[in-house]
Amino acid sequence: MNHIPSLIQDLALILLVAAITTLLFKKLKQPVVLGYILAGFLVSPKFAVFPNISDVEDIKIWADIGVIFLLFNLGLEFSFKKLMRIGGAAAVTAIIEVSGMVVIGFLLGKLLGWTFMDCIFLGGILSISSTTIILRAFEELGVKNRRFANLVFGVLIIEDLVAVLLLVLLTTISVSRAFEGQQMLFSVLKLVFYLLLWFIFGIFFLPSILRKLKLMLNDETMLIVSIALCLLMVLLASKAGFSPALGAFIMGSILAETTKAEQILHLIKPVKDLFGAVFFVSVGMLIDPQVLKTYSLPIVIITVVFILFKTLNVTMGAFISGQSLKTSMQAGMSQAQIGEFSFIIAALGTTLKVTSDFLYPVAVAISAITSFTTPYMIRSSEPLYRWIDRRLPVGLHKSLNRYSTGAQSASNTSDWKIILKSYFIHISLLSIVILGIIVVVSNTFNLGLVNWHTEGFWGNVLAASICLLLILPFLWSLLVKRFSHDAFTRMWSEKRYRGVLLFLRLFRVALAIVYLDVLLLNFFSYTIAFIGLVIIVLISILFRKNIHALYVKIENRFLENYNDREWQTKAKSRYELAPWDAIISRFMIPAGAAFADTPLQELALREKYGVNIAMIKRGAGYTIMAPERQEKLYPGDEIFVIGTDEQLVQFNKYLDATLDKEDAATEEDLVLKKVLLEEGSPFINKSIRESNIRILTKGIVVGIEKEHRRILNPESSYIFEQGDKVWIVGNKTSIQQLKENKEATT
Repeated sequence: MNHIPSLIQDLALILLVAAITTLLFKKLKQPVVLGYILAGFLVSPKFAVFPNISDVEDIKIWADIGVIFLLFNLGLEFSFKKLMRIGGAAAVTAIIEVSGMVVIGFLLGKLLGWTFMDCIFLGGILSISSTTIILRAFEELGVKNRRFANLVFGVLIIEDLVAVLLLVLLTTISVSRAFEGQQMLFSVLKLVFYLLLWFIFGIFFLPSILRKLKLMLNDETMLIVSIALCLLMVLLASKAGFSPALGAFIMGSILAETTKAEQILHLIKPVKDLFGAVFFVSVGMLIDPQVLKTYSLPIVIITVVFILFKTLNVTMGAFISGQSLKTSMQAGMSQAQIGEFSFIIAALGTTLKVTSDFLYPVAVAISAITSFTTPYMIRSSEPLYRWIDRRLPVGLHKSLNRYSTGAQSASNTSDWKIILKSYFIHISLLSIVILGIIVVVSNTFNLGLVNWHTEGFWGNVLAASICLLLILPFLWSLLVKRFSHDAFTRMWSEKRYRGVLLFLRLFRVALAIVYLDVLLLNFFSYTIAFIGLVIIVLISILFRKNIHALYVKIENRFLENYNDREWQTKAKSRYELAPWDAIISRFMIPAGAAFADTPLQELALREKYGVNIAMIKRGAGYTIMAPERQEKLYPGDEIFVIGTDEQLVQFNKYLDATLDKEDAATEEDLVLKKVLLEEGSPFINKSIRESNIRILTKGIVVGIEKEHRRILNPESSYIFEQGDKVWIVGNKTSIQQLKENKEATT
């Protein structure tokens, strides 16, 4: 009999029990996360009633992989653009709430007589709400589109970023076993530096690489590439001294800005679900019934204090940010639970062996209790507000309303704010890129990571030259980039502000000189560095046009990659919402076309560019209306294509021909018409393919309008319904006959 490895036996047991418990929790309409935790408890060695796993260490490795994929998935859903679009209300609320709960958790741990590290980690655990539980509760209660729900979603995004920061800070504290302000500040600055550096270079390179590989990236290869990129960033983060989970989160957030984000999110979900399940099962394995019994009173105390102060902190933060009392209370009572990230924080303490064994089970117990109370808290928030509102003194009621209204209407668009915000962002981003390049190149050469077969002075010259070439475009932008032009012009027109504006300009010049000194002093003495600085300034003046052109090219590439997904999404939504925006355009197939003699089915023009070929005109008097998928295109063919402006531009790039676009085809017989399917139409309850509408009209269906929904380029399997407005490109006479003859048969 063949011996089955213990890992396979343990995995089979885990998934079998997890399947049963999660189905049960689904039936009870409870979070499946709790089902996984229960499964872990049932199969753990601490619960001897059922068969249990034999190798805990192997499961811990799988759990670590689970954390990586959970954070990678979180990064894919995070998006830095979402963070930038979040209003000040969510940011203020999240900062007040998280900082307040960290303090409350620490003080509560001290009152219970716990150790310093247990108190610190308890604060971190209590500060992060559960996105999964909140989303489930909002969906079940039907409040996802309410005003307070939008505020909560914004706060959750900020909390995700704060949780990543907490992982880094708690790791730093765990290593030093003390709260050292200088070391903490250094860790935060280091984290911000690496976050922005990885993000900037990731956005610059990754979307371009994915576009070039587009034709080769099917689902299989896309899955492998995305996991490889995730694990690569995990390794880089570990090398930089951060946790592997941080690297996974960063790579996910970078890929979230690409056009492949939805595809990757879809492909990675089964992998994340599998390994995530193992992670949550491992959480359940750490539950000790004896510990829960011993710490039952602290669990009750912490849960009650947590629900009370979490609600108060969020409510207070939301109100201070300018929200009404009603919205603030609803948001506060929605976030009184802990979940996934709290488990990861608790797991960090266990992994680093700095927290007590009881902390993890206590966190799980609090999560389970607050998961059950969340829907009731949300449901009771509005009645509680009405009860409080009726009992507020008239003067206090007016003061609260006056504050909320004033905070929401306050203007934040002064010219000074616009200029200083642009100035700070511009200098910060460029500084990080410049210093990042200097650090990487310096370490590469000084640590001997690259052997250039050059030593001594000339080796330093080579290293400094390479570094200079890389940072020169960014230094140039630091010196000459104009930003907030209108605001700057208005400020400059007032003489009293010119001195400050000149100072800001001179500060940029001084900063560029400092960065050059940092570069040169990495490789040379003070004297040689000064000479090198003079030479660099002279070269910059002589080649300023070339340097500026290079920077513009780099900036355009970054902005194109950064905005590509948003542009594609807008274009896609336009295609879906407005089939009548489509127009008919004429193209000529050029001589030597690479796709000549290839069936339309293989070209997949509709799938790639969203266009349909309505007619092919070949030679004198030979016209193919609504060509079949097996039809081929040949050089010299004149084709009439239906699509929107954006689709036709993309198709034209593919065709590499001169676009001769007209609002209608030159052939009088080819038209775009709408047909209403009224009662008694022979097409009702038939698919497009079954209706033979292609043959009857010598055309194709390019759009359907039904009720409030619009469909562009419907699939041939689409079933016609009464009341559908069908847009057809085809023979004018045939379509007219179709509209007039309601008794037509197929």
